[in-house]
Amino acid sequence: VVYYASYLKHLEESRSEYCMSKGVDFVKYAAHGIVFPVVHLEIDYKKPARLGDKVKIFTKITEIGKCSIHYSQQIERDGAVLLSCNIVTACVDREMRPKAIPDEIKKALS
Repeated sequence: VVYYASYLKHLEESRSEYCMSKGVDFVKYAAHGIVFPVVHLEIDYKKPARLGDKVKIFTKITEIGKCSIHYSQQIERDGAVLLSCNIVTACVDREMRPKAIPDEIKKALS
């Protein structure tokens, strides 16, 4: 059975790929002192994944606030939901102080 914390890495990869597909490169913004750490996470583990399973991860943005992005994600295997979660990331500067999300990010992700 897949260790519960292992899912977090895959969820983050999916969020990054989703945003990259919309033209938002968080690595570029991090180089300019704008980062998006996870500040809230809710996960419901419904069924276990096992070594060798082929799964699909679905990611969507449910809300973009002044300084936060809310995501809804699911991991499925053969149409069955294994995990569902809600994640909030916050836009912060190098000192981890809240910062307004740049307009170009909001526009790309909306």
